[in-house]
Amino acid sequence: MSAGPDTPPFSTVDINNDSRDDEDIFASAVQEVSLDPEVNGAREGLEKVSIDDTPASISTSLNSPVMEEIATERSNNIIITVTEPQKIGEGMSSYVAYRVFTKTNMPIFSKHEFAVLRRFSDFLGLHEKLTEKYLRSGRIIPPAPEKSIVGTTKLKMTSTPSTENVNGSVSSAGVQSQFVERRRAALERFLNRVAQHPVLSIDPDFREFLESGMDLPKATSTSALSGAGMLRLFNKVGETVNKITYRMDEADPWFEERAVRVETLEACLRRLGGACEALAGERRELAVRTHDAARAHASLSGADPHAPLSRALSHVADLHEKIENLRLEQSNTDFFILSEHIKDYLGLIGSIKDVFHERVKVFQNWQHAQMQLTKRRENKAKAELSNRPDKAEQAANEIIEWETKVERNQQEFDSISRVIKKEIERWEEIRVDELRATLLHYLEEHMKHQAQAIRYWDAFLPEARAIK
Repeated sequence: MSAGPDTPPFSTVDINNDSRDDEDIFASAVQEVSLDPEVNGAREGLEKVSIDDTPASISTSLNSPVMEEIATERSNNIIITVTEPQKIGEGMSSYVAYRVFTKTNMPIFSKHEFAVLRRFSDFLGLHEKLTEKYLRSGRIIPPAPEKSIVGTTKLKMTSTPSTENVNGSVSSAGVQSQFVERRRAALERFLNRVAQHPVLSIDPDFREFLESGMDLPKATSTSALSGAGMLRLFNKVGETVNKITYRMDEADPWFEERAVRVETLEACLRRLGGACEALAGERRELAVRTHDAARAHASLSGADPHAPLSRALSHVADLHEKIENLRLEQSNTDFFILSEHIKDYLGLIGSIKDVFHERVKVFQNWQHAQMQLTKRRENKAKAELSNRPDKAEQAANEIIEWETKVERNQQEFDSISRVIKKEIERWEEIRVDELRATLLHYLEEHMKHQAQAIRYWDAFLPEARAIK
């Protein structure tokens, strides 16, 4: 790093220079702004941030901590929708592609509106790239949808990727499967979360994902059955064992409090998610029983010789069919609006725990470097006592090397701690707004369902009173 985090950004400006009227007094100040990759997470490709017509000085400053602070104060004006899932190919070699439509006025994009086709592995590849570049620096990477070998296999063996939308209506293209709709909605949430992040949103790979009209290189490492996938599975097992066996003595009360809060929130969300899924299942079961009641009333209507009563029973059968569809819509509301969002937040909490663990790993590296430094100093002292100048000189060189590593690891630990705090604070603000919007949407949909049920019964009431 050319400049430390404590170096004043304008310390190199000479205010006593008599020739300052003939030059830009801010030129040297701009050059001294720190571009520490551990702070801003941009380890590579800084030159790619600017679009073709953007000056280099502006593109460089986009990744600086100063610009990041400014970007954090406002949300990005970008909306991404994932629609039109379409099956391409046949058999096990087939896949589902999604239309990703982006609308934005951010200057880093070449157009205000654009659309591309992306397959599921492209989304996973993007998530993998963002994780590799930013997780180590403490960034919370929004979770990508989980892979499902069973669901994907069933989808490959069907003739069309039929889907079901949120309100349960039937589209002209056919009824979509719940699996495809869940995945589509999760992919859309993933992209929009990335788009609202002040650093991830200007990443070159993310921009290429949204803008490039060409097919992206196939992300073979995302396959669950590939060699890289198996290696990733073993690494994940190792990470899990490390999380269980190693406990860091937390010295920062802020992190200690947040860790407890995250664990408590995760437990409560898992309980609520299970209850919502059970409720959605009960509503679907109630819809099935309502269907049985409709068929029973229709049969009774045909068997009853009393004309007014038979007509009323026939209307009851029609009413129960409408109520059946309403129950299904209620079940979809429970599932797609609330249950899926809870599952999404459980994934976000998993990402938060991942950055916490990265901080622990950095701390482990720091402690290991300190232990090695202590060992080298002991070796130097022993060599001096035994009058072995060659060993003493070698130990002295090693001490210099490990002192540098200790300092670098300490700086990395301070940096990741600082970034995580900012990320958590940002997430907590967004979480409240998103949860409020989700609950309001959920309540409004159920109020519409209840109002519709009342209208159905009110319409039937005159028919029931007319029975004589």
